[in-house]
Amino acid sequence: MSGDFLPFNFLGLPDEFSSYSSSKFAVLPVPYEQTTSFKPGTKDGPLAILNASRQVEWFDEELKKEFIQAGIHTATEMFPTALGPEQMNQKIYVASQRLLKDKKFVIMLGGEHSITYGCVRAHLEKFPQLSVLQLDAHSDLRDTYQENKFSHACAMRRVWELCPVVGYGIRNISLEEYRWVQKKRVKLFYATEVKRKAAVSEVVDRLTNDVYITIDLDFFDPAVVPAVGTPEPGGFFWGETLDLLRKVIENKKVVGFDVVELSPVPNQVASEFLAAKLIYKLIGYIVSKKS
Repeated sequence: MSGDFLPFNFLGLPDEFSSYSSSKFAVLPVPYEQTTSFKPGTKDGPLAILNASRQVEWFDEELKKEFIQAGIHTATEMFPTALGPEQMNQKIYVASQRLLKDKKFVIMLGGEHSITYGCVRAHLEKFPQLSVLQLDAHSDLRDTYQENKFSHACAMRRVWELCPVVGYGIRNISLEEYRWVQKKRVKLFYATEVKRKAAVSEVVDRLTNDVYITIDLDFFDPAVVPAVGTPEPGGFFWGETLDLLRKVIENKKVVGFDVVELSPVPNQVASEFLAAKLIYKLIGYIVSKKS
């Protein structure tokens, strides 16, 4: 970090490393929240992550280099629609489609988890053999919730209708969802199972070559990331999460990802800082593989 001014964008980057034309990565803030069913505040997630990211060091101590030279542009945040999550996902689809057409690697910041559908849909058009890796405490596989098929509780059911999904870290699922999973023979990696045995290789084997990753921050244990919309005990920690993501990126082509469900807590910044550093870690792994 250098200079007299700290720009308000991801990592606080100067124009040299954040202009649209020269950037490989495009951060898309989507401050959308309409179907949240427990703790509100996910609409404030993108802004909190961007603010925290300006305190993240550009030098990665694990990878022993900086990755800002790849270019990381922060797009103008999307204006939420009041017409509902299905219409919002259409807007996200169009915005993501535009970024992909310009050969940008899309990193979407939420916002509630319902927004993933639109971004995945755009990626599927460019990568027809796409699969999705879902890191999440909740299966999010209800067909409808509170009379809304595009609720955050239905996010991965809608994505599953588009392409294969591998859910990892699941530790909250309804009877309705469980019966549907059994009927469809959907493979979920439950937290209790993966904590007893090494499952990373099996996760990698179940993914196609082109992978989109959706990270609901409640995947992490509440002791690590308390600021989420629906916290769930028994979650994951920093090191083991990086081990999984590193393995996936080493063996597959990750083509996009999102980080969702941050619900900031006043006077606590650990959750948003972790989210920001996680995003930069993923950028580092992706760039390192290509180089």
